[in-house]
Amino acid sequence: MKKNAFLFLLSFILISCESEEVVVDEEHTDADGFILEYNEEEVYKEFAGAIVTNNVTVSVGQEIELAVHFLDDEGNEIEHSDDDDHDHDHGDDEDHDEEGSPEIVISGNDAAIAIVSTEHHEDDHDEEEHDDEEEHEDEEEHEEHEEGYMVAITGVSAGTTSFTLTLMHDGHADYTSTNPVSVTVTADSTLASN
Repeated sequence: MKKNAFLFLLSFILISCESEEVVVDEEHTDADGFILEYNEEEVYKEFAGAIVTNNVTVSVGQEIELAVHFLDDEGNEIEHSDDDDHDHDHGDDEDHDEEGSPEIVISGNDAAIAIVSTEHHEDDHDEEEHDDEEEHEDEEEHEEHEEGYMVAITGVSAGTTSFTLTLMHDGHADYTSTNPVSVTVTADSTLASN
């Protein structure tokens, strides 16, 4: 009798723990690192507190857009859920995105060297651009469907600066970069090539 009661209690605890894990996974991003990609090439990677790749470079007057991929504890990319993708696809859900969806926050950069900001692409905007520049839009649309988070960097003057990247959700940080992301701004590319 005691054995059956113990087994019942143990199974109840296991079921409860499994249920809690599912809820936590749906609401928060449990990241152990991230990658920044420019034109689908890795230019920065932080994993388990260590910098693996560090090659973020921009010219004065140039703006680059970097795709942000968060990594799990095994170094694999954390995929966005289908529900999040659908929320971003509809203009009517903008209020929902602002209130509950995770967002990237950038801090600590020297704006006299480089302006670093976050960008969010929506399909409604994509459709308008599609009418004007069909081929260019097809490439951007492909990238935007893959990426949920983007960081834009504009070179202002030659030098080096850095920034901290934080993934915020419901007023708290799900992830903050362990190391500042270094950005090198070079002189005008036409001058640099001579």
